[in-house]
Amino acid sequence: MRSFWLYGALCVAIQGLWGCGANPVEEKKTEVQETAKAAQYDRLVVAFGDSLYAGYRLSPSEGLAPQLQAALEADGINARVHNAGVSGDTTAAGKTRLAFVLDNLDRKPDLVVLGLGGNDMLRGIKPEETRANMTAMMDELKRRDIPVVLTGMVAAPNLGQDYVYDFNDIFPKLAKEYDARLYPFFLEGVVTDAALMLPDNIHPNAKGVSRVVEGLSPLVEAALKEQR
Repeated sequence: MRSFWLYGALCVAIQGLWGCGANPVEEKKTEVQETAKAAQYDRLVVAFGDSLYAGYRLSPSEGLAPQLQAALEADGINARVHNAGVSGDTTAAGKTRLAFVLDNLDRKPDLVVLGLGGNDMLRGIKPEETRANMTAMMDELKRRDIPVVLTGMVAAPNLGQDYVYDFNDIFPKLAKEYDARLYPFFLEGVVTDAALMLPDNIHPNAKGVSRVVEGLSPLVEAALKEQR
């Protein structure tokens, strides 16, 4: 796990998290493509997260949303995966924009894949604040009767034993409380392999995203099939 802790230290150090900033050109391309293709799909999945979801420094076909969509299609699920990742987002920012995103979709999502909290950890935001923001988002999704797949994050040990315990406890407890499927650590099996990471050692490259999708897609498929 040494590379993961390097991940945390680097992301803190690089321009106060601006290294996790947006790639607006690529994200805009993806948005336009998704809008043009919207009518072709009968299921809608929203991938709502930060730069790990947004496809930081990847082409429009290489990020989480397009690769997850391709995996679902390969398994016979005719779904559109909407990229609602915003680089640099904390849970507070996510809580602020969630309702707006949902209200401006062309239809109610069949599923939301939710992954925030990494930037909270890297900024040293108190775990109770992260938990409260995540809870608010889960409540909003529950109110709208939208199922959730959570992708978790883990805290770097240099933040202290108490912080690590409190932060790492957030995602399993939320998944249990809201009966959501959980992918415990978004970068599991990726952050420790340099061949799967961008040169910044912070974000996955296209192959790294593929590895994430290999682990995540069965949970997404199960959640979608459960609704049939």
